[in-house]
Amino acid sequence: MQFEKSLLALALTTVLTACGGGGGGDTPPTPPTPEYQAYACDSTLYEKANQLRIYQVMSESFVDGNANADYNMAYGNSEHKGDIQGVIDSLDYIESLGMNAIWMTPIFQSVELSSQDEWADRLDGTGYFASNYFDVDPKFGTKAELQTLVNEAHARGIYVILDGVFGHFKTNATDYPSPTGLTVSTNGPGQSATGRQAVYPNDLAFFKEVASYWITEFGIDGWRLDQAYQVPVGAWGELRKTVEDAAKSVTYTMKGETVNPLGYMVGEIWSSAGEIANNGYGNTAMPGLCSNFDFPMRYSITQTLAVEESGAGGRDATNLAAGYATHIVYPDFAAPNGFLTNHDLVRFGDLLQRGNIAEPGTTEYSQRHKAAYALLAAYTGPITMYYGDEIGDEVAGFADRVDCANDNGANARAGLCDDHVSRSPAKIEGIAAVIGDTPFSADAEQKSLRDYITEVMNLRATQPALYNGVRTHLNTDQDAVVYIDHKQAGNDAVLFVLNTSNSDKTVTFTAAQSGSEGDLVDLQTAEVIKSVSDEYSVTLAPLQARFLDIVTPSAEGPNVGDGDNLVGTGPLADCNAADEDEVGPLGKEMWIRGTYTPDGFDATPDSHKFSYKGDNIYQVVVNESVPTAFSFKFAAGDWSSEFAVANSAPVVIASEQNMTIASGPGTESAITIPVAGDYVYSFRINANNDGGELMVSKCN
Repeated sequence: MQFEKSLLALALTTVLTACGGGGGGDTPPTPPTPEYQAYACDSTLYEKANQLRIYQVMSESFVDGNANADYNMAYGNSEHKGDIQGVIDSLDYIESLGMNAIWMTPIFQSVELSSQDEWADRLDGTGYFASNYFDVDPKFGTKAELQTLVNEAHARGIYVILDGVFGHFKTNATDYPSPTGLTVSTNGPGQSATGRQAVYPNDLAFFKEVASYWITEFGIDGWRLDQAYQVPVGAWGELRKTVEDAAKSVTYTMKGETVNPLGYMVGEIWSSAGEIANNGYGNTAMPGLCSNFDFPMRYSITQTLAVEESGAGGRDATNLAAGYATHIVYPDFAAPNGFLTNHDLVRFGDLLQRGNIAEPGTTEYSQRHKAAYALLAAYTGPITMYYGDEIGDEVAGFADRVDCANDNGANARAGLCDDHVSRSPAKIEGIAAVIGDTPFSADAEQKSLRDYITEVMNLRATQPALYNGVRTHLNTDQDAVVYIDHKQAGNDAVLFVLNTSNSDKTVTFTAAQSGSEGDLVDLQTAEVIKSVSDEYSVTLAPLQARFLDIVTPSAEGPNVGDGDNLVGTGPLADCNAADEDEVGPLGKEMWIRGTYTPDGFDATPDSHKFSYKGDNIYQVVVNESVPTAFSFKFAAGDWSSEFAVANSAPVVIASEQNMTIASGPGTESAITIPVAGDYVYSFRINANNDGGELMVSKCN
């Protein structure tokens, strides 16, 4: 019933369970390629969208504001009484956090089937299998309440983004035509017990009407798009044009100013960067969505500052650079959306506990949340915060993964499975999550964290370099523990510096490296840091982030050199070594297995199969036809042997690195191929067959 997902698991499958928490569906047959009209991304719109600081709410579990609008059953561990009025009641609080947008999970009507079971009832409560796309589910509220929400949000300068499921629907959706009489298809593959996948281009006109209706009739500002891989890239381009045209056709008043709805769209493709590029962004010839959630970067953050859901973590600061490096596979128009948690993922606080790193109420627990959200505050592009993260919320009594596959649904009923456990009651200051309960009041540690996140969100709003800046990573001798980015937008230049360790650190870098010709000023404390002999020295407390204004940016910008040499030396860099007539000391065939292919880690293509070269060395030369980035292991076909860089560190091209056993999910290494060409992937196994050395080198 429930699906386990981790960084490895997300690469193993491209057809994932619906966000509702129910079972998966069959892969649809491949139809003839339809003709879609290409539409370029609107750079002005998405530059504006980069300023988004989105607060996500799970509609059914958030806040109960209307006793007559309750689902009372869904996935997760709330009482399932959340509604539109609860969001309205929380708008002042959301505004106070420095957020300027809200995203609500689906609120469209799901109509019960006479034959549906308990699990279908729970799925209805999530909203992710709609029957009537043109009405609000009465268990969430009314159209009038939605209009009030939109108006009240706009009055506070808050955009409203609804959740659009345009790739699947409930089987009875055909009974609910659009206002112009359009209906959904009836021949798509089944998904979950009561759902069906959309068929494109057949369903395109229907969903164009859905996408425009809620903008023109209610003034919403855009769509978050569930399981976006289910809709062809070309169809996304046409849907995006429909949304943008609808937004231009109407106006509303935001804080006294007459404006158009934003028209923002962001896709959910819970997969590798390559799959997000192929199935979400498309390319310049056929652009799809211009913004998609940055799942690869999310995993880099959790692996570095906590653990991912599989329990894998302990990565050093270079893993953050590796996460950003995955952006190399995206087209230039891409505007990734940075985030840490959502309704399908385990809360960051619970991941800290799962990794035995920090407990609620401790200083380190708060510090790690602050570090993660400081990193997002410095992220170029829109960002999203899941409700409760601002106080470090967690699910009491839950941390370790529970068995949801062999328990006859007990843990799913309790709301403790990884893919829905974060759907917990909201903790909004001064508001009760359920009518009649005691209003929430944060403790001192929660207030401290909330105040910090508010501070960095407001800082982000005033510094274009943070939300819209060109990012250049700075390398120092503290790379393993201190992460540094230079961010610049026009004359606004900022250094973001983050200590990922539990001890005090001092990092030094040159004025040329930092692109500075004057003082650095801490944007939070106003401390002035002057260069001494053309070097800056920055001190950092454990897990501290600093935002340093570059008072006088140099005309040349940061000088980080021409990059490392991509061609290594020694036998591991030999692209022409002869094969030996033996299988080698491992006694088995080995492959590069990773997210470079749509089949992910499951694939064992001949193009990535190692040959034994003698002297315990295995090699394969791969033609990397375009710059790319992916995660991988060196592994046997049956996974009986798995190796990666020691501590799952990223690959440094042309450098010999220690290799160790890397069993299980979340232990792979990342690599960025900056230029196309032939590359030799090599490893030398040690006498115990449990490690050795590896190298990836460009062939001359």
